[in-house]
Amino acid sequence: VLGTFILWFGWFGFNPGSALVANGAADVVGLCAVTTTIAAAAGCLSSMLTDSVIEYLATGEVSYDLAMAMNGTLGGLVGITAGCSVVKPWVALIIGLIAGWVYLGFSKLLVFLRIDDVVDAVPVHFANGIWGVIAVGLFSDPVLQEKAGYKITHVGWFNSPGDPGLLLIQLTQIAFILGWVSITMIPFFVVLRCCGLFRADPLEEEVGLDISHHKGPGYALDGPDKSALENFENSKHGNNVVF
Repeated sequence: VLGTFILWFGWFGFNPGSALVANGAADVVGLCAVTTTIAAAAGCLSSMLTDSVIEYLATGEVSYDLAMAMNGTLGGLVGITAGCSVVKPWVALIIGLIAGWVYLGFSKLLVFLRIDDVVDAVPVHFANGIWGVIAVGLFSDPVLQEKAGYKITHVGWFNSPGDPGLLLIQLTQIAFILGWVSITMIPFFVVLRCCGLFRADPLEEEVGLDISHHKGPGYALDGPDKSALENFENSKHGNNVVF
């Protein structure tokens, strides 16, 4: 929770701070701060409450998952970043609500596909990064776009239904980024896998990388399973483990 709020606070330096100057641009800076706050709060609520509704429908019981709330907040922050200076506050609410659902859906998709992402970084940053870029192509306001210093040759599709140019530009950007990352990183990961460095071994996974790499439990304060820890300490990985 503390880490999430530190990130949220830092986002005010990131989004409003990207204006680089407040003198003469105070309205742009203020808009960035407002849209950032609204989207983050909306993402928090939509992610957590939707997860609670799904749980109720499945089990008849209700709980409020703090991890869903915090990651939904981060999803809202990521989703609004691209368009924080070119969308109205009510649009930021919509972007944040959808960002929470994007995070939740993509997180559950990874679990279904049995892809390990302990902190849900992929749903937060990858999925909502894509959503945020698309949102600009849909919602960018021509008045705010010009005030922020951008050309208004193309604006958000919902503000100019006959001109999908900006949306197509945003989709092209997403395709280019996906292509670039795939070309540069897949060979790197293949090399790591061939060298046996692509993932931790099962024993380290069982006791936790916080212990094997950082010499102490960072999440479960009661520590790992004692038998697993004993096996780890007796292995070549367990030298000099200090608690």
